[in-house]
Amino acid sequence: MIEQWQLNQVVKLSQQQPEFASRVFGDLFREHDDLWYAVVVGAYLDREINLGRAAELLGLPRAELQKRFIAQGIPLRVGPQDLAEARAELNAIESWRQQ
Repeated sequence: MIEQWQLNQVVKLSQQQPEFASRVFGDLFREHDDLWYAVVVGAYLDREINLGRAAELLGLPRAELQKRFIAQGIPLRVGPQDLAEARAELNAIESWRQQ
């Protein structure tokens, strides 16, 4: 079980050595797709990212992620809640179109 002091040290490390932490977490998430999915869904549920950004981070079309969320009982927040979300959705669409 992870203890609070361990989490505190990970946060501290990410602040002091962001490149190192980014590389370590990148490796971890690439090795564990289920962990990355849980992190992205958690960020979506906490309203840190919108559906479009979640789909982009997971490498899925938005409609596919929407179907998955519905099947899993994850509530959908359709449409931007503010200007920042609208811009984020537009950026996600532009990124998807460029692929």
